[in-house]
Amino acid sequence: MCAKATMEEFEAMLNESLEMDTPDEGSVVTGKVIAIEAGQAIIDVGYKMEGRVDLKEFANPGETPQVAVGDEVEVFLERVENARGEAVVSREKARREAAWDRLEKAYADETRVEGAIFGRVKGGFTVDLGGAVAFLPGSQVDVRPVRDAGPLMGLKQPFQILKMDRRRGNIVVSRRAILEESRAEQRAEVIAQLAEGQVVDGVVKNITEYGAFVDLGGVDGLLHVTDMAWRRVNHPSEVVTIGETIKVQVIKINKDTHRISLGIKQLQADPWDSVASQYALGTVHKGRVTNITDYGAFVELEAGVEGLVHVSEMSWTKKNVHPGKIVSTSQEVDVMVLEIDGAKRRVSLGLKQTMRNPWEVFAETNPVGTQIEGEIKNITEFGLFIGLEGDIDGMVHLSDISWDQRGEEAIADFRKGDMVNAVVSEVDIERERISLSIKALENDNFSDAVEGVKRGAIVTCAVTAIEDGGIEVEYNNMKSFIRRSDLARDRADQRPERFQVGDKIDARVTSVDSKTRRLGLSIKAREIAEEKEAVEQYGSSDAGASLGDILGAALKDRN
Repeated sequence: MCAKATMEEFEAMLNESLEMDTPDEGSVVTGKVIAIEAGQAIIDVGYKMEGRVDLKEFANPGETPQVAVGDEVEVFLERVENARGEAVVSREKARREAAWDRLEKAYADETRVEGAIFGRVKGGFTVDLGGAVAFLPGSQVDVRPVRDAGPLMGLKQPFQILKMDRRRGNIVVSRRAILEESRAEQRAEVIAQLAEGQVVDGVVKNITEYGAFVDLGGVDGLLHVTDMAWRRVNHPSEVVTIGETIKVQVIKINKDTHRISLGIKQLQADPWDSVASQYALGTVHKGRVTNITDYGAFVELEAGVEGLVHVSEMSWTKKNVHPGKIVSTSQEVDVMVLEIDGAKRRVSLGLKQTMRNPWEVFAETNPVGTQIEGEIKNITEFGLFIGLEGDIDGMVHLSDISWDQRGEEAIADFRKGDMVNAVVSEVDIERERISLSIKALENDNFSDAVEGVKRGAIVTCAVTAIEDGGIEVEYNNMKSFIRRSDLARDRADQRPERFQVGDKIDARVTSVDSKTRRLGLSIKAREIAEEKEAVEQYGSSDAGASLGDILGAALKDRN
């Protein structure tokens, strides 16, 4: 009974000894390098256990292994015994576990960690943080995009942990955050020494479309393209080059954002101070076209002084064309000063004012009544447009095409491109209009025929045609028509057939219409007028004489 109790006690003691001395798998243990062979280090981890670790696990990325026999090292115990009776250990996993503990503390304390960039991956780089591998996004490498990361590879430098997840094994770091922090400190120190209006030297670091960044000794200032010169600068590279040392003036400092605005033109005299005295209104000056827009062209009168030639002031005749079809960039032109606005720094210029008004020239060389020849440029519903000298047009209205035809009929005989003769009938210089007349080339038959004829006059004409509605007659080679109702006073005599072609008849003029070119005639009106005259001269109804007696006396007296 006593022997059995002794055996149980010994077994309990043995188990307790084994439990206390044998380390747990998955833990970090301290071992000693007892040999190096075949690219591996043999490590005694105690407890009568040995394991093998590849030498490369003792080196940082890009470095040679630093291990020797007798060194004590920490390794990660994966398994107590493998198939060969050896412990399975890992120096890399031990470093990783230690690194994660250290990094978690640094992440919680928001302190910097040291690491080295050792590889490139999609979207960024890999960083060794003393055993743990982190991801460095490309946007977090520097404050500005880095084209070549070669000089940064393998270099020990500080990083800031942005995010980490131990369970997933993810760590994201930033080098940019460290640089921005140090730059902010440096900027604050430099900015404290600067003042608005101060003139300093700087080095051009970068050039963009809108300006250049100038290093003022640890802090950058923006030299905007509009502050590089008083003249128009199309691109900053026209004024500065990268690496050039330039003298600039501090225009503005934003204490909150630490942004600094710089200028070069502020160190030079403002040409606008003498614009009003140098460019009097109405004077003509030479200039160079610097820019062309839809609404006009900018002309440089001198460095820093530009004026706008509005599209309406570019040509007397070209009204609806793009300014680029009249002038070209860099072309030298003569312009007239039309207006100066010193407050807004604007000069209004005129190009056409340096040339004579073509309508004035035409009026001088072609007074009213002058016969001209020109090509039909356009045909519209209200007339013909004729091309004239000086690149201007004159218009022949419908009513000025023909004496005998209606305008709508007469215009059908003309085609675009035809050469025609016409007479200048009016020149309106202010409204830029020239009126022409084709019919003025010929005599007006109507005017000749009715010359001296007034309403109420009695004329003799010849019958040329008999129609149901009346008769056609001719007076001084001009046709007219007497309607049936005007053929006689008495309705019974209002018969066209009582006349014959060739008969000479007297008729009273009822109207002379120059616009419609019609002569109104009436036999009836003549008879009524004669009756009234006879009554007034030879008697009245009160005298007891009959109308027949009166007319008979009148006819006898006439005979």
